[in-house]
Amino acid sequence: MSIPLFGIVPAGQPLITEPMSMMSETSVLYALPTAKSFSHIVVFLLPNIALPDNTAATIYLATASDVAAAAQSGGTPNFRFLGAIGPGKESAMFKVGSGSATSSGGLMIGVSIEPADAVGQRLQELAVDKTAASSQRPTTAVLAQRIIQNAFNFLASFSGKAGPGGVEVVPLRAFEDWWRKFESRVRSDPSFLEKQSA
Repeated sequence: MSIPLFGIVPAGQPLITEPMSMMSETSVLYALPTAKSFSHIVVFLLPNIALPDNTAATIYLATASDVAAAAQSGGTPNFRFLGAIGPGKESAMFKVGSGSATSSGGLMIGVSIEPADAVGQRLQELAVDKTAASSQRPTTAVLAQRIIQNAFNFLASFSGKAGPGGVEVVPLRAFEDWWRKFESRVRSDPSFLEKQSA
């Protein structure tokens, strides 16, 4: 891979075509910029570039600190498989994390030319993993019900009777206390509502 084969565009950033280093004859490593945050990248084959027959380019993500630590220890970085490009799919967009993740410490993209059969199998495994993950997440309606249930359970202990006919009321202060505690819990564990049993 002596000539550039791939282009990488972090959302809102300039095009990157030169790899930071070559990991092997068929694998290169790109450093993503840290000046501005971004959450998605596009990876594509440069014009007039064709991969060898029966191959595809796999795309991997790792943190710069993990790559540096692996280089010092002689180990292999902990790359996460994002997907692949190749004949018939010369470009793809990938989510690489939240803006804060990309701007702190930096990210590295590894691109490796691998046999098409192996890449196809990896893509099938990735699709199964994504389907399993999305099927386990509660729907928006379920999350809304859990928020309402949480508020009701907290506020019920503050209810009292007021006015003619003894109308049941809850002091506004109780709602403010619930909101403050709820926000604090969401900050400390954003997924706590997803973990609740149905």
